Amino acid sequence: MFSSPLADAPAIREPRHVPVAHVTRGAVVEGTHHGSVVVLGGDGGVRFRLGDIEAACYPRSALKPVQAVAMVRAGLPLDGELLALAMGSHSGEERHLAGARRILDLAGLSEDDLRNVPDLPYDPAVRDTWVREGRPPSRLAQNCSGKHAAMLYLCKLNGWPPEDYDDPTHPLQRVIAATVEELTGQRIAHVTVDGCGTPLFAVSLHGLARAAARIATGTRGTPESRVAGALRAHPEMASGAGRDVAALMRAVPGLLTKDGFEGVQVAALPDGRAIAVKIADGANRARVPVAAAALALAGVDPRLLTGFAGEPATGGGRPVGGVRPVAALDPSALLAPA
Repeated sequence: MFSSPLADAPAIREPRHVPVAHVTRGAVVEGTHHGSVVVLGGDGGVRFRLGDIEAACYPRSALKPVQAVAMVRAGLPLDGELLALAMGSHSGEERHLAGARRILDLAGLSEDDLRNVPDLPYDPAVRDTWVREGRPPSRLAQNCSGKHAAMLYLCKLNGWPPEDYDDPTHPLQRVIAATVEELTGQRIAHVTVDGCGTPLFAVSLHGLARAAARIATGTRGTPESRVAGALRAHPEMASGAGRDVAALMRAVPGLLTKDGFEGVQVAALPDGRAIAVKIADGANRARVPVAAAALALAGVDPRLLTGFAGEPATGGGRPVGGVRPVAALDPSALLAPA
């Protein structure tokens, strides 16, 4: 654990986002995505910043590895693919549903005990098949079911009431909030409700990157190391086949990364280098190339990132442009170490 005093909560304000990616068509910039980016060096210092990295923001599912660390610290015995699923935003594939059922079986509970919202699978192809088969929305199919199943399992192990595990005052959520503050190094600015129903904590983009770095550098055998190892070894269980975050972890040795709704992504390397990205309009088409550019700024070999350069813009079926990070995200913009 870290003993450094916590910084004050980040300011709740309209974030001062700036352009981070352009949508080009031919020689013209057709559109612009705003956002913020932070890159940390292995020493924890800020090597690059763009936009507003200190305003309060919601990490959404990018915070799930931190939640997983909190649960492992509190006694969650999962490892491997089930621990990856516990921090996942899964696609609703059968392996994901089967994994969530396995966790519930370990707890002696069923899908009816979950408190996440029923939903169709996140992956479009899986969802289309689900609909063709006439299957209704399901709590297991909802992309956070692995996290919810793990929360229930931990409640049973610790003798905590399972029926209100999503209440911010529940012992489980108090443990998670304390871990969020410890790993981000700052007080939580605000607590609201995430899409799946569990508490959502507002921290800064800087704090989110700091938390990812602390997980990625966890000493062998610690909860941080267990979480990092599970995510690195089983990226598809935390996402799904064809998902960009899984492909990125396969492409960059040792990388751990997690995305979240509304254009958030965090990533960290084993030596503590880390990045965090927030796209103001929530667009994945900008999140992917901006995150790749931030990783290049952090020192990742750009040749490993060529598959994450962004979607092309087409005209008449031909590529005529695309989504490209702004010039400030070129590696030459890297700040000198403090």
